[in-house]
Amino acid sequence: MSVQEHDQNGENVDDLVRQRLRKLEELRARGVEPYPTTFQRTAVNGEAVAEYDRLAGQEVSVAGRIVSRRIMGRASFCHIQDGTGRIQLFLKEDVLGPEAYSTFRDLYDLGDFVGATGDLMKTRAGEVSVQARELTLLAKALRPLPEKWHGLTDVEQRYRQRYLDLIVNAETRRIFKARSATVSAMRRFLEDRGFIEIETPVLQPLYGGATARPFKTYHHSLEREMFLRIATELYLKRAIVGGFDKVFEIGRVFRNEGIDTTHNPEFTVLESYEAYASYVDVMVMVEEMIPWIAQTVLGSTCVTFQGQRIDLKPPWKRITLRDAILERTGVDVEVTHDRDELYRRVAHLGLEIQPTSPRGKIIDELLSAKVEDTLIQPTFVIDYPVELSPLAKRKPGNPFLVERFEAFAGGIEIANAFTELNDAVDQRARFAQQVEARAEGDEEAHVFDEAFIEALEHGMPPTGGLGIGVDRLVMLLTDQRSIREVILFPALRTVG
Repeated sequence: MSVQEHDQNGENVDDLVRQRLRKLEELRARGVEPYPTTFQRTAVNGEAVAEYDRLAGQEVSVAGRIVSRRIMGRASFCHIQDGTGRIQLFLKEDVLGPEAYSTFRDLYDLGDFVGATGDLMKTRAGEVSVQARELTLLAKALRPLPEKWHGLTDVEQRYRQRYLDLIVNAETRRIFKARSATVSAMRRFLEDRGFIEIETPVLQPLYGGATARPFKTYHHSLEREMFLRIATELYLKRAIVGGFDKVFEIGRVFRNEGIDTTHNPEFTVLESYEAYASYVDVMVMVEEMIPWIAQTVLGSTCVTFQGQRIDLKPPWKRITLRDAILERTGVDVEVTHDRDELYRRVAHLGLEIQPTSPRGKIIDELLSAKVEDTLIQPTFVIDYPVELSPLAKRKPGNPFLVERFEAFAGGIEIANAFTELNDAVDQRARFAQQVEARAEGDEEAHVFDEAFIEALEHGMPPTGGLGIGVDRLVMLLTDQRSIREVILFPALRTVG
């Protein structure tokens, strides 16, 4: 505890820690155990306040962290905070007892956890309080909290010390409660439609199911390189081959790519697969799922995101990728199947592409740079080039396109879906093309997965697959522009 830092009042934190360590010694000298094993609450703070009319005058036992205190001679007030909210403690020397009162006054600090037992009452100011007859120290905090009036405002510190952010910022607690509710609602929606939740390997002998660079590791017992999964797709589709008709998984995936406002190296996705369905069926399901989740979590199907009011009720707008790009840039990507010609047509648009960029990369960059941030109201962009979608089924009548959509709202992508490719011969050929792309320098091209092709060769029914970025959906529902605001412990650069 020798790091030289200062709290927001300018005091040296080392000095404050030393003061608290001295108080810890004094507590033990007075026979106070500063870290008891348990405390029996009869009410949580939020319940005690909300149910005052029912509980008034009754004895309650509450607990929480001291987040404010006011010493007034022989009477004092403090607020304690648990996961449900805050409640005030009213501490009088003649009720609590001189010894216990002096211990609180002299040796307790902001940040300490305490338990209090006493009658529920209201002060003359009308605030619901517990008039404590007993006060129990539950955990002595050795470091000070951020200064209470200013909170924790340094963004980087908020991410690195998320526990402090949760303590002092009610908005942060709201966001992560909404995240938990979103995942719960998502799971309930799918289970009510007959989907079953299964688990697939996080550590895989071969990564796949997306075009991304993986994280590598090594398994010493198996004596082989392993990968953290970049998607759950290929294993979930094996379950469809095996006879399950509706499956899903909500879990972490890992991609060794850049960090920005919508990307984190590890993130949470929902993937679902439904036999005998197409991407049209999946679109209908998404139109129903997202507003249902919003209604469940927020009480409304309308959200405000970055100053824009977004109505999630169906039907959502549907536009082809070709028309979306044509509207914003004047470039018709479907009349130009030659990569060099397409590059010449878009070179003046300032895209992050090279003369050697594949045609699919150019089209994807057109979408990302010129279209995505204009899609504020919920929109399905449909029918993508086959080069961008090695796992999707070709669109009947047009071998250059696949049945795929991406869903956008608030200018960010929140979902991606296919009619899944179930032709093993075509899948083999697509994987071979991806291998060629990798040889030409595309590090994110899909690897060749012989085991998955073998599974397809046993037969997979027509299937609609869906992926939803849980983090991005939570961003939309809680009005957060950065993905790091909705991931409890995001990836950060090393300090120093």
